[in-house]
Amino acid sequence: MRLSPSNRWGGAKALRDRWVEHCEATKLRPLLIIDEAQEARVDVLAEIRLLASYMLDSQLLLVVLFAGDQRLLERLTTPDLLPLASRIRVRAALLQQSLDELRAALEHLLDEAGAPRLFADEVKTLLASHSTGNLRAMMNMGAELLDAAVERDVARIDERFFFEHFTNLSKERDADVVRRRAR
Repeated sequence: MRLSPSNRWGGAKALRDRWVEHCEATKLRPLLIIDEAQEARVDVLAEIRLLASYMLDSQLLLVVLFAGDQRLLERLTTPDLLPLASRIRVRAALLQQSLDELRAALEHLLDEAGAPRLFADEVKTLLASHSTGNLRAMMNMGAELLDAAVERDVARIDERFFFEHFTNLSKERDADVVRRRAR
């Protein structure tokens, strides 16, 4: 059966039948990852709930991972999303991390990459403290530093390089803002 917007039930049934066959043949289930799930429309989340289950929820056809911020948890308490919320088996809320946790994560990643001395100790502390408890923010700043170090052929990133890079970056962004306003 062909999927078409005018035949939602037929499309969902055809997709479900294909997933059942796939799951039985491979003993695997598809995984759907939805990032920024707090922004998803209620009707989309409801459709995912319907597509994921089979035989009145006794069999899962699709594993869904919802990634979102605190607003997602709040949305899941609304009446429209309670049926979905009741089916979520594992919830892991990642909260703001401490300076020590961020620094430990950075050191672990540098060790795993085989470059434990790439960042000076002061830079590790600066990255952790400037990320406001957010691992992704710290990793993005670290990636910016690495890109700049590669461009300038710097073997070890020290405190001077950190401040030089982010000061120059800040000046460039300020200049861009001034140019945009002048237009």
